[in-house]
Amino acid sequence: MTEPSTAAPEHEKKRSFPSTFTILAGVLLAVWLLAFLIPPGAYRTDAQGRPIAGSYHRLAETKSFGARLRELFLAPVNGLYGIQDSESGQVGPDLTGELYGAAAVFLFVLATGAFITVAFATGALDRGIGALAYRLRSRTLLLIIGIMVVFALAGTVEGFAEETLGFYALLIPLMLALGYDRMTAVGVIICGAGVGVLCSTVNPFATGTASAAAEIPLGQGIVLRLAMLVVLTTATIAYVLWYARRVQADPDKSWSGWLPGDRDVKADEHQPDPMTGRQRVVLWLVALTFAFMIFSIIPWAEVIHGPEAESFAWQLDWFFPELTALFLVGAVLAGLVGGLGEARMTEAIGKGFSDFVGAGLVIVLARGVTVIMNNTQITSTVLHALEGVVTGTSSALFAIAVYLVNIPLALLIPSTSGHATLAMPVMAPLADFANVPRSLVVTAWQSASGWANLVTPTTAVVTGGLALAKVRYDRYVRFVAPLLGILFALTCLFLAVGAWIG
Repeated sequence: MTEPSTAAPEHEKKRSFPSTFTILAGVLLAVWLLAFLIPPGAYRTDAQGRPIAGSYHRLAETKSFGARLRELFLAPVNGLYGIQDSESGQVGPDLTGELYGAAAVFLFVLATGAFITVAFATGALDRGIGALAYRLRSRTLLLIIGIMVVFALAGTVEGFAEETLGFYALLIPLMLALGYDRMTAVGVIICGAGVGVLCSTVNPFATGTASAAAEIPLGQGIVLRLAMLVVLTTATIAYVLWYARRVQADPDKSWSGWLPGDRDVKADEHQPDPMTGRQRVVLWLVALTFAFMIFSIIPWAEVIHGPEAESFAWQLDWFFPELTALFLVGAVLAGLVGGLGEARMTEAIGKGFSDFVGAGLVIVLARGVTVIMNNTQITSTVLHALEGVVTGTSSALFAIAVYLVNIPLALLIPSTSGHATLAMPVMAPLADFANVPRSLVVTAWQSASGWANLVTPTTAVVTGGLALAKVRYDRYVRFVAPLLGILFALTCLFLAVGAWIG
């Protein structure tokens, strides 16, 4: 078969799509300009710090143009350090009550890069991927299904999102070796984990936070969400498989294109050289590190007994600082076990940092958008404008309306728990007037949040993942748009049925 060209298609040579950095810079500037038109406001809060429905009030504008201009340029830096106020330099939580500093995620990405780069330097991942590709050369679709099911389960249980950034360096070479393209790997990772988050069942960061804000048990509505998980995950896997088979049959139909070297290695050309004992140990170390990462971040007590349960004695509750340390220690261990020596190991760690720093900077720039919205106090005003849309409708239309109004809000607030903390105390009481269970509002809200986070350019999951995969954002939008339409229609159908059942 003729090797496909790596050059851009003819229609794309006439124009160049902006880079991820340019897109995010444009979004940052647009939000900054909108903040001049949108008046600042706030909700009064109860004893738990949650907004009270109907208590929205306008706030006086106190910042000068000079202060706002300074804030525009400092927003990404303040987002990195978690500075709440640009003028005072105060460090603390944002209006949603959670720290929004991007430094933790930034360092996590760098540490992941170091770990993977060291593992590749030992030759373990190269030969391991080659061996796996050779064995599965006639059953490649089963591999895609298995990975996506695991990611979806992790997403529905504990909100597997930013943690997926560590898997690109593993899955992209594997997918390329099996005859697929980079977009296939992106679909497996982002869509696999994303549909699980969209259909969160006991995810404490989405379902748990929203249920607590709505003052209902975590388990309410779980039957509907489980049904959604099965159907929507099946639809997502089927879509990714359709695209993967299409590209494998005709590489010229790739929507991501091919970089030099992407198609140099074929999985079925030859049986790879056997791994050494050291390389086998490194492979086990890589597998156990990722497995331990997943175990360490799951809040087991909340998953099993609800959001108010106390942590088990053996529960770790790790977050990005601990995960960063885990991968750095793993990088050192992989280098020592793999026999790299001090010089080659430190060189590999440095290369991993440099290769992944671009993705980290994308995350920092994306966080600057949230900083501007919080500092200008326009988030509550946006929520107030959407609040009236869901009032006075039938139960089925009410559930769909909650879903619809939360989509633009989710695009503006990529933080799942932050979005829940702001929106649910306001929208959950409206369910009482629409004669629908509050759990349906939780389901509608988390579906909107999960749907939006599959495509929003202000989340690290999308922009950081695409930067790691070296896939342009416009090409990813082309890929995911039909799937978004399918998931949108299925979600509306489930919400209508849920409202009808009551």
